[in-house]
Formats: sequence, structure tokens, C-alpha cells
Amino acid sequence: MGKTTEIQMFGKPSLITRIAIGKGIGLLVGLAGFLFLPFFVPEASWLLRWGILLWYTTLGAIIGVFGVFTWHPILKLPLPWWVRAPLIGAWMNFVLTFFAYDAMQEVMSSMFGADGLLQSPFWFTAEGALVGLVIGYFATRFGGEGKETVGRY
Repeated sequence: MGKTTEIQMFGKPSLITRIAIGKGIGLLVGLAGFLFLPFFVPEASWLLRWGILLWYTTLGAIIGVFGVFTWHPILKLPLPWWVRAPLIGAWMNFVLTFFAYDAMQEVMSSMFGADGLLQSPFWFTAEGALVGLVIGYFATRFGGEGKETVGRY
């Protein structure tokens, strides 16, 4: 009989815990967007509202999964959570803004005015970095990071 490896599903370190925490925080952020978007853009479509909710939930899961990578293989540099998570959050929100520019511009214009300082929809990139930082902190704090999160197979 060989030695068996026990992997804790919701312990530390645990990839499942990282993903669950990321999705949970992402769900809370997305739910806030879902609920408060009509206050800023009364004519916001249900499709946009559901898209925001699902986007941030998925963003949390992606940040959770990427907690396995603590080293950049090409640049040969460490990737601490406070670099990795905001970078992923910013990149994903940049992509969202790139493809949904008109809807995001409508949101920012209604919140800050047509000539406001923060009228550019690309400010969502900074928001993604901030949300990524929060998700990364809690996912790392309670789920660990690195190859230890996936156990030994």
C-alpha cells in the first residue's frame, strides 16, 4: 500500500478556497453594480446589469486560480499577490471597457458629467485593479498561494 495524500478542500493552502473567496467577493462587487447601476444610468439594460454581475464573479474566480502562479516564467521575476491580482483585475476591466466602450462611457458620463474629470470609461481599468487587490488579499490570506494550493498528485 502506498502513502495516500490528503488534500483539504476548504483549508489553507487550497485552490478551491481561493476560487470560492474570489467568486464570493466578485459576486458582492457585481451585485453592488447590478443593484446601483439604475441609480446612475436609469435606462441601463438588464443585459448590462447581469453582465456586470457575472463579470465580477468570473473575475474573482480568475484571480483565485492565478494564485497558483508566484513566479513569472519568462521574466524570471516573483509575482506576489499584490502585483498579480491588481494586474489581472486591471487587464480584465480594460478588456471589458474595450469591448463595451459605449455602455461604459454612458455610465461614466452619467456619474461624472460629460466634461467631468473622471468621464473616461478607461477609469474602469483602475477600478479593476482595486477590486483585484481586494480579491487577491483575501484569497491569499485565507486560501494561500503557490503550488501548495493544488496539493500533490
